Amino acid sequence: MKLRTIDNLDVRGKYVLLRDDFNVQIVDGKITDAFRIEQSMPTINALRDAGARIAICAHLGRPKGTRNMEFSLRPVADFMNVPLIPDCLDRDFMANMHDGDVVLLENVRFYEGEEKNDPAFAQKLASGFDLFVNDAFAVSHRAHASTVGVAEILPSYAGKLLAGEIESLSSVMENPKRPLLSIVAGSKVSTKIGVLKALAKLSDAMIIGGALGTTFNYAQGHKVGNSLFEADQKDTALEILKYAADNDCKILLPLDKGVAKAFARDALRENKAVDAILEDDIILDAGIDTTARNLGAIDGAATVIWNGTVGMAEWAPIWSIGSFSIAEQIAARTRDGKLVSIVGGGDTVAALEACGIKDQMTYVSTGGGAFLEFIEGRVLPGIAILEDK
Repeated sequence: MKLRTIDNLDVRGKYVLLRDDFNVQIVDGKITDAFRIEQSMPTINALRDAGARIAICAHLGRPKGTRNMEFSLRPVADFMNVPLIPDCLDRDFMANMHDGDVVLLENVRFYEGEEKNDPAFAQKLASGFDLFVNDAFAVSHRAHASTVGVAEILPSYAGKLLAGEIESLSSVMENPKRPLLSIVAGSKVSTKIGVLKALAKLSDAMIIGGALGTTFNYAQGHKVGNSLFEADQKDTALEILKYAADNDCKILLPLDKGVAKAFARDALRENKAVDAILEDDIILDAGIDTTARNLGAIDGAATVIWNGTVGMAEWAPIWSIGSFSIAEQIAARTRDGKLVSIVGGGDTVAALEACGIKDQMTYVSTGGGAFLEFIEGRVLPGIAILEDK
């Protein structure tokens, strides 16, 4: 896939509408994880150094088309030390801009027309700009006004972050170093059927963990106690197991689980084999034997794709053992030059952050849904429109 990029683009004196993904975690008005902002800076700096006049378009949360100031981008503007334009459709600020200036437009999702990709709204959003740059990989699987609508109106290009995401993911999907191990976890099989099949076809082995793994255990006849799982996905799980076998992908399901009698951070932990779980047990983490098996699988891999924590990783240290062990083993192998590691998904990236090893991965994607849909092979509208055909 070849994209139109900002490389060698003459932007001096031009008004650039830049779509970034600043959907970051904010607590008490302060940003607690600036990863997506940090990853966006190379494009912002490149455009600024080249003399562009940049207005950043972004969203925060789901204000549902209303001006809900709970979702204001003010904390992001303060963090970046740039002016916040209170209305993303206001253009009065343009008259006072100079080459290299940067402003942040208020939440584009304050308007219903954004998520509806309303042509009239897209026209207003594009008004006054000379060109459009999309650097928001994480929302490029959505056909919104700020990802597709404006790209149909203005000359449009991929920023450095988005182009880098596509290059890194494409190289793994098209020509991975083998053996390739996929680690897929999270809560629902129903939302990951496509990616599970895509990875089963691509991978030499796949670890299925978390509540996904619990559903697969249930499908094989194991008791899962009072735990999160999807009973109605039993046939789907069995179908995926057969599909993997048909494609010579070895599936590694949970052998044991970390369980408690209460869904609580400080609950007493027990490790139980999957055939010993009782009706009142609540599964909260991968078990010790499963974790050891997972680490051995990582040791035998040349490439790892990881999405989804295998337990309540946010409840460290009791319930983060399975996820943090995976993170630390992948980091160690990557540091030693023995592993290509591709990681994506909010909870997974948060686990890397908690372990202090995010910068030790080969590539950490800013996308969650976009990451999975790209792996699945779906067309991402916000990227397809940037293809240099």
